[in-house]
Amino acid sequence: MFARALTKRVTAGAVAVLGVVMVLATLPAQAQTYFRGQHIEPAYEGWEQNPDGSYNFIFGYHNENWEEELDIQIGENNFFSPGEADRGQPTHFLPRRNRFTFKVQVPADWGDKELAWTITANGETRTAYATLAKDYVIDSVVIASETGSLGAGTSTPESRANTPPVVSVIGDTVRNVRVGEPLLLRTEVKDDGLPKQGIAGASFYDLSTRTATSEIRRFMRAPSRITVGKVNGLYLSWNVYRGDEESGDGNVEFYPPQVKPWEDTRASANSPWGAYWTPPPYPEDGIYETSVTFDKPGQYILWARADDGGLYHDQYITVNVNP
Repeated sequence: MFARALTKRVTAGAVAVLGVVMVLATLPAQAQTYFRGQHIEPAYEGWEQNPDGSYNFIFGYHNENWEEELDIQIGENNFFSPGEADRGQPTHFLPRRNRFTFKVQVPADWGDKELAWTITANGETRTAYATLAKDYVIDSVVIASETGSLGAGTSTPESRANTPPVVSVIGDTVRNVRVGEPLLLRTEVKDDGLPKQGIAGASFYDLSTRTATSEIRRFMRAPSRITVGKVNGLYLSWNVYRGDEESGDGNVEFYPPQVKPWEDTRASANSPWGAYWTPPPYPEDGIYETSVTFDKPGQYILWARADDGGLYHDQYITVNVNP
């Protein structure tokens, strides 16, 4: 009886997969892949109030490409308005959805004005508009929910107690290095151990007891959430935030390969949003060591993000790369 039921279940799953494959086969190649050539959607995530009464507008973006990392310098193709065009936004854009990427502080008397971020990429222009509308206020639970650490509209005592990790770059915030010369980055990360490692709400997916059987069950089971899913677990990730104005980011290589801070949902993609991902080991002394090399001269801003699954903390350094 059990064997027959299992056979029916597997067969139904195979039919569903075959159906998806057949649908994809009817789509244009560009619609199937979106590897390159697509635009960027700037995103207004929401606002938070600071203790002094001022506000932070928080932005992210969606790079419609799965592979193309675009460099768009501050200017007519990457600017804020009204006021200063440069509000600390990235000029190097990682693939796909990147949430809660940076903050723009505005005064306490901002009122009902709008702040617009406009990006033109691959010939298409998009704008995100930030306001103090009440339905855009965010807090830690909203961030954890939007990034996939929680199910939509849910919270737990653990998520409410969670505090962001604290990342500290050891050494100068401005470095000098030559092309091809490895630069060692030492970064200390402290965290409260929350949330517990694993996928929130999925008790069968305990990272410490995961087995081949549990993996099969996971992929045979229909999705149980309508929002993006994320594996909770502490990681540190270094990436390019701004490349050189003339040469872009060139070829910047980090070692060991860094965890992706963007929502790569593909299996074995070294991303918390992808299947099979497990957090890297936490160093005994809390200090991560990362080597970075550059193949083109210029000035670069590198971005370090510590993420515990639910919340995050960012730091930046400037690197002057000489020939």
